Amino acid sequence: MATIRVQQAPFDVAAEMLALAASGGDRIGGIGSFVGLVRADANPQGRRVVALTLEHYPGMTERALADIAAEAERRFSLLACTLVHRVGTLPVGAPIVLVLAAAPHRRDALDATGFLIDWLKTGAPFWKRQDHDDGSSVWIEARDDDDLAAAQWR
Repeated sequence: MATIRVQQAPFDVAAEMLALAASGGDRIGGIGSFVGLVRADANPQGRRVVALTLEHYPGMTERALADIAAEAERRFSLLACTLVHRVGTLPVGAPIVLVLAAAPHRRDALDATGFLIDWLKTGAPFWKRQDHDDGSSVWIEARDDDDLAAAQWR
């Protein structure tokens, strides 16, 4: 069973892990996890990122995340998973995304975590704008390496 949330508020990794473990029962043998953070990339013009603004289409985004989670549950024998993605303006260092995958065995939990984050990065409708230290902003495109990472799961 998947828990899917898109929210502005920060998430509590420990609380989310405990909730996931409780929902999966005593068959859980391992939980894979990934936490994505806003990083202070510098671009070729020397501008540093100071914040990331994320936008989405409510309803549509949650459906896309639920579809990704359902596919992971089918492929990896998951007992439960959690996807939490933040929106709004987040400073450098802030957590953006949490992926948790619970399975009877570690390999499924870890593989499912990789699958979920790779597909989330390419298949979920989020738009990202980098805000720079000089006051400028730019909407960012999907990265080729994200597409390649997702392609390995086809």
